[in-house]
Amino acid sequence: MNRRPSRTLARLASRIGLTLSLTLPIAAQAQDTPTPETRLPAQELTAETLYQFILAEIAGARGELGLSVQAYLELARRTADPRIARRAAEIALYARNFDAAAQAARIWAQADPESEEARRLLAGMLVSGGERMDDLQIHFARILAESPERLPQNLMGLNRALVRLSDKELALRIVERLTEPYLEHPEAHYARAQAAAIAQDPAEGLAAIEGALTLHPDWEPAVLLKAQLLQQANANREAARLLAGYLERHPDNRNARLTHARVLVALQQFDAARQEFQRLLANTPGDRDLSYAVALLSAQLEDFELAERLFAEALAAGHPEADAIHLNLAQIAERRDQVDAALAHYAQVGSGPHALQARVRAAQLLARHGRLEEARRSLQSPEADEETRKRLLLAETQLLRDAAQPEAAFRLIDEGLREAPDDTDLLYESAMLAERLDRLEVMEARLRKLIALDPEHAHAHNALGYTLADRGLRLDEAEALIERALALSPDDPFILDSMGWVLFRRGEAAAALVHLERAYAIRADPEIAAHLGEVLWSLERHGDAQDIWDAALREHPTHEGLQDTIRRLRR
Repeated sequence: MNRRPSRTLARLASRIGLTLSLTLPIAAQAQDTPTPETRLPAQELTAETLYQFILAEIAGARGELGLSVQAYLELARRTADPRIARRAAEIALYARNFDAAAQAARIWAQADPESEEARRLLAGMLVSGGERMDDLQIHFARILAESPERLPQNLMGLNRALVRLSDKELALRIVERLTEPYLEHPEAHYARAQAAAIAQDPAEGLAAIEGALTLHPDWEPAVLLKAQLLQQANANREAARLLAGYLERHPDNRNARLTHARVLVALQQFDAARQEFQRLLANTPGDRDLSYAVALLSAQLEDFELAERLFAEALAAGHPEADAIHLNLAQIAERRDQVDAALAHYAQVGSGPHALQARVRAAQLLARHGRLEEARRSLQSPEADEETRKRLLLAETQLLRDAAQPEAAFRLIDEGLREAPDDTDLLYESAMLAERLDRLEVMEARLRKLIALDPEHAHAHNALGYTLADRGLRLDEAEALIERALALSPDDPFILDSMGWVLFRRGEAAAALVHLERAYAIRADPEIAAHLGEVLWSLERHGDAQDIWDAALREHPTHEGLQDTIRRLRR
């Protein structure tokens, strides 16, 4: 025989926040119009039910989430109460017990089939739990079919619901099937385009988004997604034209203008991008993110006065990238030859991801201004982790190289190699210093050790091959080494330069020219210019050689290798 709950139990339930409905049996409730409350099961608050509830809550409060989930799930199974099932799902999700969350979501959805929230949660659990795709599609199809008043929102949310599905191509096909009955709605085409974007299929996405724009011309979400898809297809210029046209018709659309500004940055149209960001900033003065964006572009455009002012405003507004801002302000101060100001900004960079860069740049600044020993001390940090110590050691080595002290730099690297004899970065740097000191046996031994440790180290193959070629030694072996380097990194301009140089050393000037011209087109480096000019000179194309050298000298007037080549050939 069922008994009514005692007043003591009822008071306790109220005190602990129990949400069970203490209603009479449904048959005894004469209500003509169904309400959410009348859909709830008539639960009797027995001592056992209350005990289980208290156990679940206390276990959760004490951090014993496994016990809390188990207790709530058992209670949900026994009562089939949607409120308890919902609580069980919440606790299970918090505990990251997705299997239990899926079970609770099933109970909730079965107990209250009209609950959209229950259906959405169950859908998410089905995706993350790797359920059969047929079951998953049936569930989503029910959500779309049974909520016509929310169809646009549910179509737009399809990809969010499928976000945990690792196979993005499969997710795209699921979205296509689910949206098939709703193609008179632009949101269906949008969902297809979004799924294609996630699956890295911009061509299919662009075809789908055109369907949305045909049904709903100038629809902002579709325009912005089309711009994203164009960028994904490496059609940034077309994306910029699309957004510029949209802004002519909707000049006050902030999202479109922000996207347009970012596309212009990708196109390296920094002046035009800054104008867009400035227009946005004028509409929302004090916006720290926009101030930061305009400051970055102003620094790029060498408008240092505006950059400094806006960086300072972003700092004052508490921008989260404070370290990056100090780094930028330091570099501006360097450009203005304000050494103390630059050092002060570098010192304010915290211990985050910009710390090492700030430290190295500060040391380089000190060394350039005659404070080499102070710079070296600033890079010595025995308490740092192994990787940081290595990077600081390489930075200190570079300071000594730049100060024309290769012997001291070589000794420093040797100290590092004694601690880490198989470190490929240290081996490569020591080999390059050995070559500079004309210790070719040491250089070759260290590069060969490096190649043995890392057979795919393209620059090790290239360095050894180039050194042999430059000295006219073992040209067959040199060419084989450079060929291997080129196979590993076919578009590297310095390896292309090496191939051109070894071919020139072998007397194949025409073949050499092909590689050198390609290298120079990729990177107008002064050493590549010296080699290219020499090959052109050997082919009696003196005017072309002079043009290459003149252009390189304008950018690198003090480059010794370039000057030596020109003097040698003009004699």
